[in-house]
Amino acid sequence: MTAAITVARRNYPSDSKHAASLGITTSAYSAVKNGQTDRVLSDANWISIARKLGVSLRDEIEWKAAKTPVFQYVTAQLEFCQQSGVSGILCDEPNIGKTFTARLYVQSHRNAVYIDCSQVKTKLKLIRKIAAEFGVDSKGRYSDVYGDLVFYLRSIEQPLIILDEAGDLQYEAFLELKALWNATERCCAWYMMGADGLKEKINRSIECRKVGYTEMLSRYGDRFSKVTPDNGEDRRAFLLEQARIVAKVNAPDGADIAQIVRKTGGGLRRVYTEIEKLKRQ
Repeated sequence: MTAAITVARRNYPSDSKHAASLGITTSAYSAVKNGQTDRVLSDANWISIARKLGVSLRDEIEWKAAKTPVFQYVTAQLEFCQQSGVSGILCDEPNIGKTFTARLYVQSHRNAVYIDCSQVKTKLKLIRKIAAEFGVDSKGRYSDVYGDLVFYLRSIEQPLIILDEAGDLQYEAFLELKALWNATERCCAWYMMGADGLKEKINRSIECRKVGYTEMLSRYGDRFSKVTPDNGEDRRAFLLEQARIVAKVNAPDGADIAQIVRKTGGGLRRVYTEIEKLKRQ
């Protein structure tokens, strides 16, 4: 756990900001940083930190990142957005590695945060979560949290906010994102991700002339990005090749890669399951 905290620290400008993002005091953070872990934090604190840093509390197999077409495409898009201060939307199939890539990206890029919108669907929860991820106080009055977040985003270098499962956001949350985009224009990059349902939701809302959606789409580049081919045969070949690449990197020595791929049908979660079975034999 302490190793994960040390790695994550590189993405924050100060210990105090990192401590705030983890939900602990600066003094407790300093103690943990210096190797003092006994009775410094409660079990609830450790569980919360593990969740935020993606550290499993159960025995999991080692999993390496594989440079699949989706991994390379999403990484390139995120790098371009962050370096250029622009925004984009990726709408593609589930289970192809979008979330894995985004989570991995924020671990190695300063001022980039990942938000799972399915866990913070309302306006208040969303903005407070974004603030907390950047180490901004998220527990005061909402107007103060919003104002402090805007000020902070405009003061740091190349911030990027990745909004995964964005289709789960409530209408008021979408409107607040538009307002936050306006308040941080040219200072903050945004990248929205979701399955085909996100694209349908936005297009349907625009067709129904629902306030805010046309303006929001224009702020995110006026287009939906996609990696997976639309054609049935091409799509199947693409997914199977992705599964092969991931399996080759993570399967134990001597494993039948072709058999693993056939069992998965191209689904990357199934690839993990099949390889986990082999490694635990």
